[in-house]
Amino acid sequence: MSEELFDEDEFITLTDEDGKEETFIVLCVIEFNGSQYYALLPEKQEKDEDDGYVILRAEEENGETMLVTVDDDDEFEAVAVEIDDYLNSEIDYDE
Repeated sequence: MSEELFDEDEFITLTDEDGKEETFIVLCVIEFNGSQYYALLPEKQEKDEDDGYVILRAEEENGETMLVTVDDDDEFEAVAVEIDDYLNSEIDYDE
C-alpha cells in the first residue's frame, strides 16, 4: 500500500453532475486493494462543523482520471479504516 500525505495547501476543485464546483483540501491519497483513494476535506466547511472528510476513488476514463464516489458500503468502510489509521499515524504529537 502506498500513501501520500499532503500539506493543507494542496487543493483540488471538483465539479459535480449538476456543474457545481467545490474546492477541497487534499488530506491524503492512498492505494488500497489496487485502487487509489483520495481523502478530501471541503475547503468551505464551517469551523464548528465536523462532517469529516470525503472519500473518492480514482478511475481512468478516456485517458482522464475521474474521482467517483464509493458506493459499496464494505469497500467504503475498509478504505475509511485505512485512511483513519494512516492519518492518525501521521500526527506529530510533539509539535
